[in-house]
Amino acid sequence: MHQLPLPSSQPTANLHFMKSAYELAMERLESNAPSIHLTDEQKDRIAAVEAKCKADIAAKELLLQGEIAKASASGSGNDVEQLRRQLADEIRRFEEKRDREKEAIREGK
Repeated sequence: MHQLPLPSSQPTANLHFMKSAYELAMERLESNAPSIHLTDEQKDRIAAVEAKCKADIAAKELLLQGEIAKASASGSGNDVEQLRRQLADEIRRFEEKRDREKEAIREGK
């Protein structure tokens, strides 16, 4: 590849290249919300919290899905709807707990 000679009035050390839109967006993001650097221990603890939450949700889904199937088979529409709401509430509760625990780990608590 052939490079064009630079004008002698512009030293090569002072050349500024335009930044891509991605680079500009990343700089803006970093200035608005600086990234948090986690230790390996924090990362492991967060992964454990995530895994426990997934396991808790899966266990609750298995239990309540069985109950929902029984209620559906018996033709009890009200019970089915109540159990579905209960499942949604339980999942939300597990996710909120997970998020609180992850935030505490990030803050070093």
